[in-house]
Amino acid sequence: MSHRRRAITVVIGCVLATAGVTLAGDTTFDLGGRLSPQVAITTYPDNSVFGDIFGSSSVDSAFDARVVFGVQRDRWSFDIDYQLVGIYADRLEFTRELPTELRILFPHLPSDQNRLFDLTHVFTDSGKTATYQRLDRLVVGFASDHFVMKFGRQAITWGNGLIYNVMDIFNPFDPAAVDKEYKTGDDMLYGQYLQANGNDVQGVMVLRRNPFTGAVEADQGSLAFKYHHTASISEYDALVAQHYGDTLVGAGANSNIGGSVWRGDLMVTFAEDDTVPSLVTSLSHSWTWGGKNVSGVAEYFYNGFGQSGGCYSLDCLADNPDLLERVARGELFTLGRQYLAFSAMIEVNPLFLLTPNVFFNLTDPSALVQVVFQNDLRENLLLWSAINLPVGSDGTEFGGAATEIPGLYLSSGPSASVQLVWYW
Repeated sequence: MSHRRRAITVVIGCVLATAGVTLAGDTTFDLGGRLSPQVAITTYPDNSVFGDIFGSSSVDSAFDARVVFGVQRDRWSFDIDYQLVGIYADRLEFTRELPTELRILFPHLPSDQNRLFDLTHVFTDSGKTATYQRLDRLVVGFASDHFVMKFGRQAITWGNGLIYNVMDIFNPFDPAAVDKEYKTGDDMLYGQYLQANGNDVQGVMVLRRNPFTGAVEADQGSLAFKYHHTASISEYDALVAQHYGDTLVGAGANSNIGGSVWRGDLMVTFAEDDTVPSLVTSLSHSWTWGGKNVSGVAEYFYNGFGQSGGCYSLDCLADNPDLLERVARGELFTLGRQYLAFSAMIEVNPLFLLTPNVFFNLTDPSALVQVVFQNDLRENLLLWSAINLPVGSDGTEFGGAATEIPGLYLSSGPSASVQLVWYW
């Protein structure tokens, strides 16, 4: 187990009564969690529409408490993650007053409106404050030597992308996110068949509700299968899915090339009116520089749903509903068509990691420059901090999209964030 998670493990060799259920045999309990206060400061240029709302800067803070509990008995398992979140943020008040169409770009609070189970409850939401609780994991599983089955709220990650990921269609991380420890779960039935040669087949069925009617509908859900094949120095993936009414077909691979690792995925979406390809490919390499261990990656991303002409105003985006739908679902975090990203993780010392990142929109051009610092302060205590610098002219994605008001843009200046994580 990780040194950051001091698990409580009890092996019981007798009959145990828990919540009215009789358990016999060896049962393993796992209890842990983390507490995480965080704060972010964002500045705004003079021509930003946010300047009229926040002034020269905004401050957003939150406190996230997560309790992780698991039970393992023989081939059966049960896992539950409970979250309690408190927020005090300038942007919270701003996003609450936005019309529905703008909340696609500036979301408010997490919601289970579209999920099968409503496991989120908001206690308070007024002014600059909000508190809510949710279950981010609630899953029961069964595993044999060659077969795994899980049902409930859980997370799954597919694809070979390291920064962008076209094959990861279930709640992928924002490429610029600093905290990527816990991926948001979905309500799904998951199965995996493990072959003796190391290959495997995975299947996922996600049931979702129509957010307007509350009914479970097929065109809101997902049914996906992925086959993974392992060769001597390469691995291959094939995917087919029905996702929100669209048919998806994907293929991916990774292979060692001269001491580096090449990865790539191609996904084709057969939408109602169009066939849309998306692609990600990268090359990663590790080396020693000045006595420091360094891992670097260069990645190209082609977003087939992105804006091809470089216009990101609300009027232009309204003409691309396929893009907005995927942004609203949390599948895409970019608005353009082509991107090039660079990242390097530098081990300054075993307790301090420095990670500079650059995300280029090749169409604009514009970019986001980010530097992430990770400090292990002591056992079970971690400090993340990050600096973000958007670069680009007015009207570009990172420079700020144009608004209906001449001379004002949806632009942000440099920002910084700090997050402390205590594991228990």
